[in-house]
Amino acid sequence: MKKIWLFFIITSLLILALILSYPLFTQQNDSELIQNTLHYGLTLEASGFDPHIHSSAELGIVLRQVYDTLIYRHPETSVFTPGLAESWRISTDQRTYEFSLRQDVHFHDDTPFNAEAVAANLDRIMSDAAPISQKAKFLLGPLESYEIIDEYVIRFHLSQPFTPLLDGLSQIYLAMASPTALAEYSRNRYQFHQVGTGPFRFIDYLPGDRIILERWADYAWPPAFFSPLAEDVVDQIVFQFYEDPPTRHIALLNGSAHVMGELPPVNAAGLSDHPTIRLYPTNIPGQPLQFLINTQLAPTNELAVRKALLHATDRQAIAQFVYQGFPPVARGPLARQTLFYDAHAGAEYDFNPEKAREILAEAGYRDENNDGVLERDGQTLQLNLVIPNWNHLPEAAQLLQEQWRAIQIRLILQPVPGYSALLNRIENNDYHLAPFNSFGPDPALLYDYYHSAGNRNWSRVNNPELDDWLSRAGETSAPDQRRQWYANAQQAIMREALVLPLVEFVNLNAASQRVRGLQFDPYGWFPLLYPVRLLPANT
Repeated sequence: MKKIWLFFIITSLLILALILSYPLFTQQNDSELIQNTLHYGLTLEASGFDPHIHSSAELGIVLRQVYDTLIYRHPETSVFTPGLAESWRISTDQRTYEFSLRQDVHFHDDTPFNAEAVAANLDRIMSDAAPISQKAKFLLGPLESYEIIDEYVIRFHLSQPFTPLLDGLSQIYLAMASPTALAEYSRNRYQFHQVGTGPFRFIDYLPGDRIILERWADYAWPPAFFSPLAEDVVDQIVFQFYEDPPTRHIALLNGSAHVMGELPPVNAAGLSDHPTIRLYPTNIPGQPLQFLINTQLAPTNELAVRKALLHATDRQAIAQFVYQGFPPVARGPLARQTLFYDAHAGAEYDFNPEKAREILAEAGYRDENNDGVLERDGQTLQLNLVIPNWNHLPEAAQLLQEQWRAIQIRLILQPVPGYSALLNRIENNDYHLAPFNSFGPDPALLYDYYHSAGNRNWSRVNNPELDDWLSRAGETSAPDQRRQWYANAQQAIMREALVLPLVEFVNLNAASQRVRGLQFDPYGWFPLLYPVRLLPANT
C-alpha cells in the first residue's frame, strides 16, 4: 500500500511539473519557429539597459537596433545625416538649434513621434531626479530650454554655443523613447519595457541570461545610408552574455553565437585564418587605453617623475604581448580616428629608459640604501596603480610594473572589482595612476578629463590656458579654429605629462561567414543590424 501511495505522489508531482512547464516549452518552440535568428554575444551584463540612465557599450550594441536618434553619423564618412530630424538650422550666434521632424514616424506602441515626444525625452534626461546618467546630460551640453514651434518643429535654446551638440544627438544615449511607455513605467522598470521607433522591437530582457529583439514590420524610415532589405534578412536577434572571455571564441566555433565582440586578443589571433569565421577589427575613435596621472599627490605631482614614467614605458611591447599587435601604439590623449587628432602630441616620449633615469637623477632621486628602489629625502619612489579587471588592464599593468622596476620605481598594483570601487578610490584621492577613457569621433570629450571643471578630471589639473582652449574649441563651429585649439590642448596635456597613453582601442569583433552585411557605426562599438542577413547553415 505504501509503495502504491508513493508511486501516486511521484506521478502526480511529475504531471504537475509538466503542466507548469508547458507554457515555457511552448514559448521556446514559438521562438525557434522564427526564421533567421541571429545570436549575438555580449561580453558582460551592464548594470542596466536604459539609454538615458546607463552608459555602457553593451547597452549601445543592443539599443542601437531599438531606437532611432534625431541625427545619425554616416557609418563610412561620419558626416551628420538626417534621422528622426529630417533637417536642422543653427542660429548665427550658435545658441538656437531648430529641428524639423519627420511626419511619418510612430513608436512601436503606436504613439506618434512629434515635437511633444522629443520634449518628453528632454524632460526626462534633464531632470535632476536620480538616476539619470551624467553622460546623457553631458551630451546635451548647455541646453537651457526648448520651444515647441508646431507639431513637427522644436527649438533647442543653449546658454552658450556648444558645437558637439549634433554629435551628442547622434548617440544612442539621447535616443527617442515613447512618451507613453516612459509615463507608464518607473525609471527602474522601463528598461524591461522599452519602446522606440527603430527597426527592432524590444521583446524581453532576462537579467543574466538574454535580451530578445524582433524585427518591426512597420519600420519605414531608415536612414539613407541603409541598403534595401534582402529576403533572408535577420528577423530576430538574441543577445546573450559571455562574461568569461575564454568562452567567447568557443561560442563562435560551436555555432552558439553568430557574432561576438571584444574577443581576447590571443583568441582573435587564432581565428585570423579560420575558414568559417571572419574577423572584424574595428578601430575606436576617442581616447586610447590610458592611465590618468594624479598631479596632486606626491610623487606624481612632480613633472619630472611623470615625464620619466612616459619614457620608461615600452608601449610597443605592451601592444605586442598583451594585445597581440592588433592595436597601434598610442602617443597622445586622442586616437588617430578622432577628429582633429594631432600626431605631434606626445611624440617626444620615445621608449628611453636611460633618459628616464637621467630625469629622475636630476630631480634628486638615488638608491641610497641599495634596495633596488630610488629614494629622495628618505621617501621611496613608490606609486599606486589602480587596476579594474577590464580591457586586459591587469596584464598590461604587470608588464608596466616590470618595465618601471628596471629604472628602480616600485609600482604597487591595486585591483578593484569594478567601476564603483574605482570611483571610490578616485574620490578619496587614493591613487597615483588610474585608467579610464571615453569614445567618440569628436574631441570635445577632452573637456571632461582635462578642464578644471570636468567630471573626470582625474589628473586633477588646473591650467587656465588649457581650460580656455578646451572651452573655446567646444563653442566654435569653425573647423580651423577648433583644430588649432584642440592641437594646443593635446600638446599641453602631453607637455605636462597628465596621462600615460598605451595603445589605441581596437574592438576585436568576429562573426560566422553566414553573417552578411555586418557593419559598425562611426563610434566603433555599435553594430547596425537592420540590413544584416544570415545565410542558411549549409551554405
